Amino acid sequence: MLTGDIRNQVDTIWNSFWTGGISNPLEVIEQITYLLFLRRLDDLHTVEELKATRLKKPMERRVFPEGADARGKPYDEMRWSRFKDAEARAMFETVSEHVFPWLRTLGGDGSTYARHMRDARFTIPTPQLLAKVVDLISKVPMEDRDTKGDLYEYMLGKIATAGQNGQFRTPRHIIRLMVEMTDPQPSDIICDPACGTAGVLIAAGEHLREHHPEILRDDKNRRHFHEKTFHGFDFDNTMLRIGSMNRVPSLKTRRALLALRSDRKR
Repeated sequence: MLTGDIRNQVDTIWNSFWTGGISNPLEVIEQITYLLFLRRLDDLHTVEELKATRLKKPMERRVFPEGADARGKPYDEMRWSRFKDAEARAMFETVSEHVFPWLRTLGGDGSTYARHMRDARFTIPTPQLLAKVVDLISKVPMEDRDTKGDLYEYMLGKIATAGQNGQFRTPRHIIRLMVEMTDPQPSDIICDPACGTAGVLIAAGEHLREHHPEILRDDKNRRHFHEKTFHGFDFDNTMLRIGSMNRVPSLKTRRALLALRSDRKR
């Protein structure tokens, strides 16, 4: 559950977007999601760095590649921890001209994630708004695994037009009840035909982790879990992008890219 302090932080972020010129609520959620995603990717990279340091071995899985992008920007400078304290204009240039082009190719050519992200747009209009929002998001505690899902539920609940475009909010406790009743097993294939932000799929993954921890110890089951278990459909490409980003950091960064698809192509 979100505390009152976190709700107030989300409200402040939301109001900053509105006063900064972004009034479409789905666009607000999408831009917040991109930034939360970048923060989480940096956290994952830091974990891998610490692991490599402790074991005194090279990093096995790099989130941010070595080297630089086509414009000569080192990928290491695209990390949240690197740009979040930069001067507003420098931060804006880094995110708009380097981070987002890289983000659109993160899943690899031809991947499901890359297809969803090819139309991803950075729409924050000014360096001042970006700096303000980044500073606010940096203060939101994200250590709890449930916090992000609760954040999406709370933000979707703020959309006055929810339902007109099909984005109905399913409360977290109802999602958990549905998953407990269906009781997914390690060998199952799980599909949500109207996945939205992928809350049901995430809850199913958490259920499997909790009740069948052996799936991550056995090579065959682990490959099935990361590569074949979860599938989702939605008619809204914005929801597909949010769902992909919502799901990715909870598993291995590249292999956990969900098979989320637009039902227009089924």
